[in-house]
Amino acid sequence: MSNLRFTTAGESHGPALISVLEGMPAGVPLLAVDVDTELARRQQGYGRGRRMQIETDRIEFLSGVRAGETLGSPIAMMIRNSDWKNWQEIMDPAPREGDTGGLRKRHVTRVRPGHADLTGILKYDRDDARDILERASARETTARVAAAAICRVLLRELGIHIGSHLVHLGGIDAARPDDLPQDLNAASDASPLRTLDRDAEARMIALIDTTKREGNTLGGICEVVVTGLPVGLGSHVSWDRRIDGRLGQAMLSIPAVKGVEIGLGFETARRTGAEVHDEIEAAPGRTRAGHVRRRTNRAGGTEGGMTTGEPLVVRVAMKPISTLMRPLGTVDMATGQAAQAVAERSDVTAVPAMGVIAEAMAAWVLADAVLEKFGGDSLDEVRRNLDGYLRQLDARVDSRVDGHADRHADGPAS
Repeated sequence: MSNLRFTTAGESHGPALISVLEGMPAGVPLLAVDVDTELARRQQGYGRGRRMQIETDRIEFLSGVRAGETLGSPIAMMIRNSDWKNWQEIMDPAPREGDTGGLRKRHVTRVRPGHADLTGILKYDRDDARDILERASARETTARVAAAAICRVLLRELGIHIGSHLVHLGGIDAARPDDLPQDLNAASDASPLRTLDRDAEARMIALIDTTKREGNTLGGICEVVVTGLPVGLGSHVSWDRRIDGRLGQAMLSIPAVKGVEIGLGFETARRTGAEVHDEIEAAPGRTRAGHVRRRTNRAGGTEGGMTTGEPLVVRVAMKPISTLMRPLGTVDMATGQAAQAVAERSDVTAVPAMGVIAEAMAAWVLADAVLEKFGGDSLDEVRRNLDGYLRQLDARVDSRVDGHADRHADGPAS
């Protein structure tokens, strides 16, 4: 069982979204702005739809926080939907006079290819796909980002930092600098597409504009980078404890994400072992990596299901959004006749925002792994446990140095 759990509730056009995080230690400094900052980052990005102009996401703490610190109890948060005022008649939980056959205004029966609409109404035996799409909407990720923002604070207190940037959009690659900025998010957030390649950015923006006029959508790839991780998070001993597997599941749970790779990922299948594996050398002073370094980081910061102490590098691929303003062909589930799919309000692309959501899912997985290894009921206890582990790593190096010195002093064995 995870040490850190979160759950979300709410529909896209309902009154609010709810996020509940359980297992966070007491004593973690936490203000609403720590969460609101991440919610604002999620709403940014060139190519987003009108919904981002309607909503200004802010959280309200309902439990688990007092005087600017976590209490160790479940943390509940609410994010109100500003658009609820325009949808009350449609989303009212109570039955209304005029409801006919379970269908209300703005009902959806012309299901969208690539969306949860069709499979959801068949699975849950519904007549109106709005019963499915309201929860399947990526609006739900707002509540995930809220929970993960608290995980980010915990990680930051322990010297672990997470950032991301866009590396591909709609067929256009962004050049990745050999040395990433020390504050990756400060650099990437300055771009409307959260990319570090300004030349590619201009071409991507032009492509988004053209795609919007065509009523089409675009997908892309973001790269998440985590620094400051200690060696040994996760484990090789059981399949469900492997850190790469946990990250993969979390990333693939993001709506419209279809691919995840760590380090070289799929490229490793096309190279020889000598071109894939990272040579190791001594590096005194790199305590969190066990006083060694990899000369390269093709593995992306994991080996054997555990972190290595090198930067964790995860790439996440998002397909084009399934709501097209020039809809694809489908079947009207009310009549069984051929039709054009419904055109709900949507984005041309949400890849820049997906990068922020991928950061959030990484934060949750890694915070859970940190508490698995260094767990405690308070932040100070977790910090003491981490410090003890780092001293143990230092002691291993000291013992090797002392042992080598002793053997040298004794001379060769007879």
